[in-house]
Amino acid sequence: MSFYQFAKTVVKIFLKPKYKVQSYGTENIPTEGPVIICSNHISNYDPPIVGITSPRPIHFMAKEELFDNKVFGFILRHVNAFPIKRGMSDRNALRRGLEVLKDGHVLGLFPEGTRSKTGEIKRGLAGAGFFALRSKATIVPCAIIGQYKSKAPLKVVYGKPVEMETMRSNKSSAQEVTDAIMEEIKKIKENH
Repeated sequence: MSFYQFAKTVVKIFLKPKYKVQSYGTENIPTEGPVIICSNHISNYDPPIVGITSPRPIHFMAKEELFDNKVFGFILRHVNAFPIKRGMSDRNALRRGLEVLKDGHVLGLFPEGTRSKTGEIKRGLAGAGFFALRSKATIVPCAIIGQYKSKAPLKVVYGKPVEMETMRSNKSSAQEVTDAIMEEIKKIKENH
């Protein structure tokens, strides 16, 4: 068993019953090839919650400060997370994200950049669109619905992949692509 699988099992044991985590639409995540999972962001628990509900391992970007703690940094690196400098264009993180996709793996993104304190879905940053346009990845929108309250159900819903061919051929901007992805996440939230 890999460290990732071990960590996933441990997190599942603790978080799944505590927050009554229910997942839907996992069949929308292709079983192979590059995938970008884009989710809304409401809590620090979002990455592990998306991680335990996805059938495939996910590589998440995490703010650089989280790697400062030696133990936590070690764990993050061994569950496929890599650092990103916030508030600036981090070329190393962008390059690393593209490598993850080029190697046929899953990249997990929270396009809003920071958590939404109200739970309302905010406008996403252009980064998600950048990765979508620079790769041949399938873009899977994901909505985390509910609140992180003990024994209150928390839904993780994966939607159908975002149609990218038109946007790629129309030479849409990275921001336009991110806006389209966020629109899909909103629709999932409204329909559940």
